[in-house]
Amino acid sequence: MTDVTGDLAGATGGAPETTDKKVLPLVVRIERATPPERSDALEAAALAVLTLLNDPRALDDGEWAGQMRAWESIGIRKVVRRARGAEWRRVLDLPGITVVSGTAEVRVHPPVPLDDWPKDLSRLQVSGTELIDSTEPGPPGDVVLWLNPELEMSAGKAMAQAGHAAQLAWWGTDEPARAAWRADGLPVAVRTAGPHRWAALVDSGLPVVRDAGFTEIEPGSRTVVADAPWLRAGGHRPAGWGPLHNPSR
Repeated sequence: MTDVTGDLAGATGGAPETTDKKVLPLVVRIERATPPERSDALEAAALAVLTLLNDPRALDDGEWAGQMRAWESIGIRKVVRRARGAEWRRVLDLPGITVVSGTAEVRVHPPVPLDDWPKDLSRLQVSGTELIDSTEPGPPGDVVLWLNPELEMSAGKAMAQAGHAAQLAWWGTDEPARAAWRADGLPVAVRTAGPHRWAALVDSGLPVVRDAGFTEIEPGSRTVVADAPWLRAGGHRPAGWGPLHNPSR
């Protein structure tokens, strides 16, 4: 089983706070009159992380590559904040990538030091991400990030966990499967597993996120399992497998 904490890869409990600790900022747009659906926000966060991992600026000698390597060498901690109105417009002026999934807009920024966020990000609120789904999400496609049904998490916390799971899924996917996934637009669904499905997923050997316990839930809690046909096949997309399809998008 690929069993990794979302805040510090390889750790089994809370990660130490260090001066060189870096985090990945994710900002969700939440306007008072038109908040996004919860599932859309979680899927946008996962897609934002996947998009960043594929952006030329984050790879090789790209302008964000050094920040990415420094962040990943310590952990993959992510922090979700919310913005609206003028706050959101200021966020758009900072280096980053905006993705849209259904009703949700999320902007991901290159990693920043834990104690030295850009001013227009640092003053955004972490609280206030209590989103709901007004309708039942549709059936998922091939790539599904399954949430633990026994945990209660704010939308912001769940978005960070979905981002961790998306990253573990990407790391566990070989290059042929990555190319196919990328060509399909990196579709990903986030759903809450039923109790029996969750028990089976945890024992399946699929990538699972354990939380470091900084906020909301106990250290070591299993939060999300990443599932895809090629992950079940050991990272290789089976020959003849059809195109990725996510009917909920």
